[in-house]
Amino acid sequence: MKIFDAHCHIFPQKIAEKASQNIGKFYGIHMNFDGTVNMLMELYKKAGINGCLVHSVATVPAQAEHINDFIAQSVKEYPDMLAGFCSLHPDMGKKAIETEIDRAISLGLKGIKLHPDFQEFKIDDRKAYDIYEAAEGRLPILFHTGDTRFDYSSPERLANALRDFPKLTAIAAHFGGWSQWSDGEKYLADNPNVYVDTSSSLYEISPAQAKEYINAFTPDRVMFGTDYPMWDVREELRLTEKLDLPQEDMEKIMYKTAYRLLNVNF
Repeated sequence: MKIFDAHCHIFPQKIAEKASQNIGKFYGIHMNFDGTVNMLMELYKKAGINGCLVHSVATVPAQAEHINDFIAQSVKEYPDMLAGFCSLHPDMGKKAIETEIDRAISLGLKGIKLHPDFQEFKIDDRKAYDIYEAAEGRLPILFHTGDTRFDYSSPERLANALRDFPKLTAIAAHFGGWSQWSDGEKYLADNPNVYVDTSSSLYEISPAQAKEYINAFTPDRVMFGTDYPMWDVREELRLTEKLDLPQEDMEKIMYKTAYRLLNVNF
């Protein structure tokens, strides 16, 4: 069976170690990997992974263009394994957002990554609507969703925004709400334009809970993800196997749903 990891963060070599450790501090976990694309490729080739989606997050507007150049270059270096999402920031302004989305598409990037907790904006804040308006019908947006410590990225806030952008395709990471998994199901599962990934979830929720969320969203809208460099893909594969899903459902989650959404075939 093919395997595609739909949630990987990567960083330029010179800042990767620091960036990775800062993520670890933010979430209170030990980081075993440095967040470089070289380590990602080494690990994933050994694990038999066919491809993965890579992205990074602009914590200030000025970072977005540089990040997108880096992601596009990484994809260019590993075209047989990587697909990339661009980064945007709500404070860039409407014109800059529209220009950067056009540029990201020209670079071959497949979507947009936003992390409201890192970028400190509420998903349903009107200042973020310029991004949604420019992306609607053009690119999916991968949102970090859920964190009981903050009030930026709740599943309910994403549901609020999607009511105003009914044609926007959203990927709600972490089964729709990290540390708020039941709210992810409650607020997002009925929206056919919402996809979810399994990243940063299987270590905490039970197999029964995971299967409940998979059934709620359906395997046609669930994608395997690890949140590299936070978790080891080999352990995430082991936890996914423990779900003991039907072969057809497993194939959709492990690669078919992502391939269809991103229009890739590794």
